[in-house]
Amino acid sequence: MNRASPTLPILLLLICVFSWGSVFPIAKQVLLEMSDLALAIWRFVIAIVCLGAYLGLRRLSWPRLALWQYAVVLLIGALGIGGFNLALFAGLRQTSATNGALIMALSPLTTALISSLLGSHRLSRVQWLGMVLGLAGVLLVITQGHPAQLLRLQINHGDLLVLLAMLTWCGYTLASQAVGRWLPSLPLTLLSMLAGLGALLLTGLLLPGSHPWQGLGQLSGGALLGVFYIGLLSTVLGYLFWLQGIQALGAPKASLYYNLVPVFAALVALALGQPLSQIQLVGMLVVLLGLTAPLWLPRVRLPLLS
Repeated sequence: MNRASPTLPILLLLICVFSWGSVFPIAKQVLLEMSDLALAIWRFVIAIVCLGAYLGLRRLSWPRLALWQYAVVLLIGALGIGGFNLALFAGLRQTSATNGALIMALSPLTTALISSLLGSHRLSRVQWLGMVLGLAGVLLVITQGHPAQLLRLQINHGDLLVLLAMLTWCGYTLASQAVGRWLPSLPLTLLSMLAGLGALLLTGLLLPGSHPWQGLGQLSGGALLGVFYIGLLSTVLGYLFWLQGIQALGAPKASLYYNLVPVFAALVALALGQPLSQIQLVGMLVVLLGLTAPLWLPRVRLPLLS
């Protein structure tokens, strides 16, 4: 993908984060009839079948990889997809949605910081300011304009699991950028999902009394549509577009768009009849200002930017 023309990767990232944001209100309804592990497993089963069928219909050639390359991709998928979903869902069972969302909102800053420490990508002051603006907007959206809630948050075991999930996602994002130099996004997505599904299925076998593969046939029509929506849009297109955006823009810049996930979640919730406060709208505007900061901040003559 051409780095000189970022319009397409930006569009793909916007579609990606919209699909991930819309999953929250939809998954909330599905989880009334299905366990979180079952939902995670079926979303990747659906995604793998669709990607495999697409590869077969297009008769796309599979890249030749060495054994160590397969091992690297499978490890990234097991940890970055399987491990991320397991840690996130387990953490959300033991902590509030606010705590979980706040911790996950740190992923763009964490990704940029790790990338900077590793020396693979250094952000300018303008880009750092844009990240801080984006994080501030996310906090406004999540806390609904009451930052005092942050002082009342209590760290528990669930928060630590969500923190582990966030760090795992940052690692997956950075590792995918490195692997993307020798493996296209489509086979990378498919192999990662296969490894992640394997980790989830192994967890289902080890958990006593867990039968996640039996849950799909017992769903109502609306919940079944929700599962396929999550499997097709948020998983197939979401992960594929995310990896393409990373390969085109780099992990730190692409991670900025993750700040739009709670924004889109709030907008979809509004469309489904849930109220949205004025301060949340202000927070969404701040997130957009953070994303577009590299375009307008250099024109503002401030000592910090000089």
